[in-house]
This record gives sequence, C-alpha cells and structure tokens, in this order.
Amino acid sequence: MSENISAPQGAPSATPLPIGLQAVERAIADLRRGATVVVAGNGHALMVQAAEGVTHDALARLTALSKGTPSLLLTARRAAILGLTSDPQGAVRVSLSGGVTADTVRMMADPAGPQPQHQPAALSIALIERETEPGAGELGAIELAKLARLLPATVVAAVPAERLGYLPSWADTESLLVVELDSIHQYRDAEARTLQRVGAATVPLSDAENTNVIAFRPPDGGREHLAIVIGELAPDAPVLVRIHSECFTGDLLGSLRCDCGDQLRGAVAEINKAGSGVLLYMAQEGRGIGLVNKLRAYELQDQGFDTIDANEQLGFDPDERIYQPAAEILRQLSITRVRLLTNNPRKVAALADGGIEVVERVPHAFPANRHSERYLATKQSRGGHLL
Repeated sequence: MSENISAPQGAPSATPLPIGLQAVERAIADLRRGATVVVAGNGHALMVQAAEGVTHDALARLTALSKGTPSLLLTARRAAILGLTSDPQGAVRVSLSGGVTADTVRMMADPAGPQPQHQPAALSIALIERETEPGAGELGAIELAKLARLLPATVVAAVPAERLGYLPSWADTESLLVVELDSIHQYRDAEARTLQRVGAATVPLSDAENTNVIAFRPPDGGREHLAIVIGELAPDAPVLVRIHSECFTGDLLGSLRCDCGDQLRGAVAEINKAGSGVLLYMAQEGRGIGLVNKLRAYELQDQGFDTIDANEQLGFDPDERIYQPAAEILRQLSITRVRLLTNNPRKVAALADGGIEVVERVPHAFPANRHSERYLATKQSRGGHLL
C-alpha cells in the first residue's frame, strides 16, 4: 500500500476544532429526541423544537417561556405546496394563534402523514427571505432541523427581550441548550475541514481482494465517511474515483427503486479492473435528507410524485448533498487529480470548487428496470445527469 494510505490512524487535524461544532452536534441530538434548544444571534434568541414531534405540552411550555405565541416555520418550498406563498425561496413563519393544535402542526409539516381536513383559517403568515438579517434565526432553525435529518419544519418562540442580558444562566435554569446562529451556518464546512482519520483495515472484497477501508470522522462525533482504497495508487497519475452517497435500501437490501446498488458494486469492479482507485462512501443518505425522510419521499412517489417533486413536497431542495467532505478526504489521501466515475456534472464542479482537479469524467450508468425507469428518467430530464 502506498505511503499516503499508511499514515498513522487517528492523526489530529491541522485545523483547530471550531468552538461551536460540538454545540451544534448536541443541539442536533436534542432536537432528535424532542427537546427544545435556543438559537442565538443578531441580538435575538429563538426557542426551537422540531415540528414533526411537537406535542400539546411542548406548545404550552413554549408559550409560557416566551410569554407570546409560538410560530411554525416551514421552508418556502413546503409552504408553497400548502398554498401559503407563491415564492419558493427562503422560509415562511405561520403564527400558531387561533387554536392551531399540535396535531395540525405535525400534519402541515409532513405531507407523507395524515393531512388536515381543513387548513386553519386566518393564518398570520410572514415570508422570510434568504440572506437577510431579520429572520436569520428562523433560517438557522430550519438549517438545524435539516442537519438533524428531520423534516425542515420547526416550532419557534422568541426568548423575551429581558432574558437576553443573562441568556446563558436563564437557559441553564430551564435546561435549554444554547447554540449560536453562526455555528449552525458554519457547521457543514467546519465538519468537512476537521475530518480526522480514525480507523483503517484491510477488507478483501469479492470483486476486489486488495482493498483497504479507511474511516474519517469529525471531532464532534458526527457521522463517519469511508474511503475504500482498491489496489496500489500510482503516485503521479490521476486516480479513478467514485463518490457514492450511502443508500441503505439500494446498497444493502438490493432495492429496485434506484440504481445505487448497481452503481456501488459496479464502481468496485470498475476500479479493480483499472488496477487501482478510491470509492468514497459518504454518509449522505437520500441525497442528504436521511433515511427516514427518504422513506417519506418514497410514500409520496407512490402517490405519483417524481423523486424531485417528492423532496420538495417535504420541504427540501431537490439535492441537499455537499461535497466538501469528499474533497477533504481526497486531500488527506494526497490525491489532487482524479478521473471521476459519475454521470452527475454537479459532482465534477463541486470537486473542482474544492481544489481537486477532475481530468476526466468517466460515465457510470446501468440499465433501468420497471421499478427504476421513472427515477432514472427524472435524474436525466430534471437532475441534469448525463445518462
């Protein structure tokens, strides 16, 4: 195995750990277990709870702590589906006055679940534009829900102005974790920059016996990405690389709804045939929305939506993946020039933006079946894939 692969495991990153990285990871865990967190920034603070798990008691507590009326935050994409706005950019804040119940909140947030028979009347709605200081906390709350792999919908309530002067002590008294808005916005980039190699082993594969698997993890304890290194990498030649986003249903179960399993096993075989290369197995299930939300999207696809429309029905962008972690792993493997196995021009551009030269795009397509025909057609016609 070449020298760049045999570097000491667990070597510390040269980039210092951002102070807010672990706070965001803790906030993600709190949201996922149904707790409330505080997002602070720009002189304001919002109490935030994931909409998909909100309860009557949680709404009552937010009302009591804020001394005001909580609001439901939806991405503008989701709000447009509900007919609350015609602008798909930014977010929409819906006041929960007028007896809006926790059940209704959950139904408005989740198009794959039971839907309200009647939408609440006289909703007070405010559009929150992207990249504007007013409402930045609301956009941060939506981003935090996405990072938690939850539906991008939250219930929020403002922390009273008189509490802001002693916010940390007040939040501690109420058992509320405070996370800074800037830390949320910087989290994805910080996680990528601070990836560390934490483990490696030789793992002979049926299609590639000379294989090493190297695990990378951010120092906040976030999700691991894997570099599957096949053969002996030539030090001066561009490396054949495949960036593969994890797909539990396709990779492990052999689902026929997508081509992910074929792409994974095909990439291993192709790299082995070429003599050497790297398959990056990235923890970005369901185009970055997570396994549970992917299953929700499947429910919507069964109702007639294509894969892009289903994601937008849930409130997500068509593709929530990022590729900074892939570029960082390649750098740590001393790989700066690649031949990229992909049909997705976005991956080529993203690696280039990350400082990795893509000297060639190598096509990587497989035949459709009757279950995946529409999915692959959508990737081509609406996702820009070169199939």
